[in-house]
Amino acid sequence: MEFTLKNGIIYDPTNKIDGEKKDVHVKDGKIVDSVSSSAEVIDVTDKVVMAAGVDPHAHVAGPKLVVGRLYRPEDSRRGIVPKKGVTRAETGFSIPSCPATGYRYSRMGYGTVVEAAVPPLEAKHTHEEINSIPNLDIVPLPLFGNNWFMMEYAKEGKIDELAAFVSYWLKLVKGYGIKIVNPCGGEAWGWGMNVHGVDDPAPYFDVTAREVISSLAKANEKLGLPHSIHLHPNDLGHPGNTGTTVESMKIVKDIAKNSPVRNQTVHMTHVQYHSYDGTNWRDFTSGASDVAKYINSNDHVTCDVGQITLDETTTMTADGPMEFDLHQLNGLKWANKDIELETASGIVPFIYSGRNSVHSVQWAIGLELFLLIDNPWQVLLTTDSPNAGPFIRYPRVISWLMSNKRRMEMIENREVHKAVEKKSSLATLDREYGFSEIATISRAASAKAYGFTDRGHLGIGANADIAVYDINPNDTDPSVEYEAIEQAFGNALYTFKNGNKLVQNGEVVQVKPSQTIWTNVKGIEAKEQEVLDSIMPSFNKYYTVKFENYKVHDNYVPRPIQVDVQAGVGK
Repeated sequence: MEFTLKNGIIYDPTNKIDGEKKDVHVKDGKIVDSVSSSAEVIDVTDKVVMAAGVDPHAHVAGPKLVVGRLYRPEDSRRGIVPKKGVTRAETGFSIPSCPATGYRYSRMGYGTVVEAAVPPLEAKHTHEEINSIPNLDIVPLPLFGNNWFMMEYAKEGKIDELAAFVSYWLKLVKGYGIKIVNPCGGEAWGWGMNVHGVDDPAPYFDVTAREVISSLAKANEKLGLPHSIHLHPNDLGHPGNTGTTVESMKIVKDIAKNSPVRNQTVHMTHVQYHSYDGTNWRDFTSGASDVAKYINSNDHVTCDVGQITLDETTTMTADGPMEFDLHQLNGLKWANKDIELETASGIVPFIYSGRNSVHSVQWAIGLELFLLIDNPWQVLLTTDSPNAGPFIRYPRVISWLMSNKRRMEMIENREVHKAVEKKSSLATLDREYGFSEIATISRAASAKAYGFTDRGHLGIGANADIAVYDINPNDTDPSVEYEAIEQAFGNALYTFKNGNKLVQNGEVVQVKPSQTIWTNVKGIEAKEQEVLDSIMPSFNKYYTVKFENYKVHDNYVPRPIQVDVQAGVGK
């Protein structure tokens, strides 16, 4: 299996290729320096060629998706696409069916997606859904931020024990790295409460979010995991939360990185929701400048934005108390998916409207962050799908980033509320992203943040995960032709995964089973067993499930991509 993509315009920031006309050669699923004379030649003359997209933060598989589909049949009736060719029928808009999820990412030229919140007790089901999503490599991040044993280790400063606990749990549930959601807040929600800020202790544990974040970051670096801690900080969606966000980033500033494959020690999630100034929704304003200023001054942070797309969608997060607050705010139906001793997921529908002043300012804040953060390697493209909008809106977000004209049309034509001009700086920002910056925030930087060296770029030896877009950058002005940009990035001319042609002319032409990327830490097995032996008496006393219910057996992960890490190596 070998072919050449001929005469494409290449955007490959990892290898410092910015709009050069080059050929890309593929053999046996990898990018190579040459192929034989009998290789197929695919003419992509003057078309944009990038590595396939890497989505660093989405919610595509797991129990809260199931609850969302069950209690939102109105969403399932949207986005219906009949069976066609090799594809099954599709349903859903903000919460698409599993097959639809794979097809829609493929049509956008994506190849890898991070499932950013896996409750360990229900990891088996998450993996079952991953196996039902075609055409993608999927990266599950287990939740650690409210686990009882983790909080005890953090309170006592037992970093070695915590590192061994994390290492064992990643093997147990086949996870990739450490996800923290509203640290201590999930535990507080078990008592009908929340925490507010990094120094508010969890009820009955006498441990704070500050201690949890610091301890898990130290454990992460002790293990040398390929991804940093993945932090959903406290106070999501609350006016005045900017200070909490900046303080959360400061907590890990002096913790030394222990990884040769990433730069950051913390990845901040959906920072749009964490960049609010004011004291209530009446005096709410953008706090994006303060968050951007900190990130611009510190290279230990990466973030994803969670860009509002002004759609009806479904919010879902392991931040249960925040979702209940949202339910009380908008009055729409609410569901809670509590997982024993670990997390508390809430699900609430939401309608983001350009006629609403708050929603419009939220939309502006996300774009401000993209435009105010100087280094595109530190700010990644997401909608926190489906929370701020479905992932199928990425092409629209790209068009906004590339066109100041379009942003100003939306402001001046009142497609968004006039509060945008009073409560944000968006109307004063004329920066426009180029194709190389788009390739960075949607591919190269995401891969770098997760420690992936085999994807997110088009270098020799990389996986042949490639997207070709039907647009000529030499005669297209994205600032003016923003509709063409959205159309092109939403309907790839070609998408290749491991050299397999999955999409041609915007249509899925081949369906391949998904693969799961997980991290296997080696070298501390004795310490893991010691920790396991020490926690079992408490586990058996307080948990109402058997420990055996946690284990994700190999048959749940039939196509693993196992990333082996030697604990402590790289320090």
